[in-house]
Amino acid sequence: MLVLSSPSGAGKSTIARNLLEKDHDLSLSVSVTTRPRRASEIDGVHYHFVSQREFDRLRDSDALLEWAEVHGNCYATPREPVEKAMAEGRDMLFDIDWQGAQQLKEKMRADIVSIFILPPSMRELKARLKRRAEDQEAVIETRLTNARTEIEHWKEYDFIVINNDLDRAYAEVRAIVTAERLRRDRRPGLFDFVSGLLDEKTA
Repeated sequence: MLVLSSPSGAGKSTIARNLLEKDHDLSLSVSVTTRPRRASEIDGVHYHFVSQREFDRLRDSDALLEWAEVHGNCYATPREPVEKAMAEGRDMLFDIDWQGAQQLKEKMRADIVSIFILPPSMRELKARLKRRAEDQEAVIETRLTNARTEIEHWKEYDFIVINNDLDRAYAEVRAIVTAERLRRDRRPGLFDFVSGLLDEKTA
C-alpha cells in the first residue's frame, strides 16, 4: 500500500498519474469526496463525488477506512476496494493527506509505505497554485496556510521527496516503489525458492 501525500500544488497528483500510467501492477484507491467536481475531473476516475448526507451515511456504516476534512470538504478511502486488493495481493496507491495517512498507519502499519512530497519553496508552491488557474486568490491563500500545517507532519512519513524537478521527483518515487517490492517480507514464495536453491544438487 503506497501512500503519497503533499501540500496542494506540490505535484503529488501528477506523480501519482505518471506512476499509474507506467506501472500496471499498481491501482489507484479512488477517494470519496464532498467537494464540487472540477471541469477536468471524471466521477469514479478521479474521485467518487457524493453529497454530505451520503458521506455521513458511509462513515456511520463503517464503509470508510479513513476520512478527513480538508479545506472545508470531506475526503475518505472506501474500505471494500482496499480489502479486495489486499486479499488478491495487489499494490494500491493512496493519494491522501496526512490525516488519512495517519489513520491508515494505525490500521495496517506493516502494509504501508508512505512518501511525503515537498515543494522546493513556499514561493514556488504559490506560483504553481496560480498557474493551475482553478482557484480564486482567497482559496489559494487558504491552501498556502494549510500547506504549512501539512508540512509540519513530514517526519511521520517513511520517505521524503523534494519536487524541484518533476522528472527527478518521479524517478525517486519510482525507485522507492521498486526497492520496497524487493523487501524480503513482501516477496511471497521466496522462502520456498531459497529452500529449493539450497536443496539443489549441482552434480
